[in-house]
Amino acid sequence: KGGSSVAKDLQVELEDRPGTLAQLGEALGRAGVNIEGFCAVPVQGRGRVHVLVEDAGAARQALEGAGVQVTGEREVLVVDVVDQPGTLGSVARKLADAGVNIDWAYLATRTRLVLAVSDLDRARSALS
Repeated sequence: KGGSSVAKDLQVELEDRPGTLAQLGEALGRAGVNIEGFCAVPVQGRGRVHVLVEDAGAARQALEGAGVQVTGEREVLVVDVVDQPGTLGSVARKLADAGVNIDWAYLATRTRLVLAVSDLDRARSALS
């Protein structure tokens, strides 16, 4: 594989109760917005969700229209990776050696690693 691109990640805050993730998924589905990757974790009684989408504007409009609070939008690095032992260590080492900090990360569809990093340009160079 190989290669990387820059994409948009939306951060969403949900109530930590049954049905809120369904509401998010249904709102994006109705708008025709595909979820390419996501990560959801509870933080202080709330659900913090990161959603990787191709069209951040359409996603934001759909979510806010459904009453889902979008709390952030960030450019992230999306890296094609091979599903094998050592891949995460290899990618993270290249970034560390380039002085790039990883703020958070998750996996997306089609074996891609989503990375919020301190310096997108330096990260892309380190991984090219």
